[in-house]
Amino acid sequence: MRLILLGPPGAGKGTQAARLVEKFNIPQLSTGDMLRAAVKAGTETGLKAKAVMDAGGLVSDEIVVGIIADRIAEPDARRGFILDGFPRTVAQAEALDVLLARMDMRLDAIVELKVDEKALLARIENRARETIAAGGTVRADDNAEALKVRLDSYRAQTAPVSAYYAGKGALKTVDGMAPIDDVTAAIHRAIGA
Repeated sequence: MRLILLGPPGAGKGTQAARLVEKFNIPQLSTGDMLRAAVKAGTETGLKAKAVMDAGGLVSDEIVVGIIADRIAEPDARRGFILDGFPRTVAQAEALDVLLARMDMRLDAIVELKVDEKALLARIENRARETIAAGGTVRADDNAEALKVRLDSYRAQTAPVSAYYAGKGALKTVDGMAPIDDVTAAIHRAIGA
């Protein structure tokens, strides 16, 4: 099972990805985690990324796609993977299409969690309260101001990715505002699991 989870910050992608990882025994691939791992491992692509990040720049699509290529070629991803946080732009989606074709792979599903942005604020605030109650540390971006910035960025850069996949007839949408178990069941139906 090779799939992409799309949706704005706070939509529940991480929660649902964890459930899919457990069900299918495939890795969740987060671009941020992969970048840090590639830098730590000192891979060729990781060294390129490190040079850019050390200079304060944004890692290019070429480098990110290179890291994705390296990661999906690893043994644990041969049976499938969940892409989380990638693609963030239409250019990245197009580059992913080329990469997968070159590797003789295809995506099984692209699932978008549709949510009410106004309700996301309550969800983020609740997540912060629960984290504090559990004795954890709240993420710096789990607040109203940061969420607005993240949503603006999502609408400008990542929302067009949904339209890209919809235009190809590949996008499945799920009500991300439903209870967690209902969202999981809807995703399973959407991906034919």
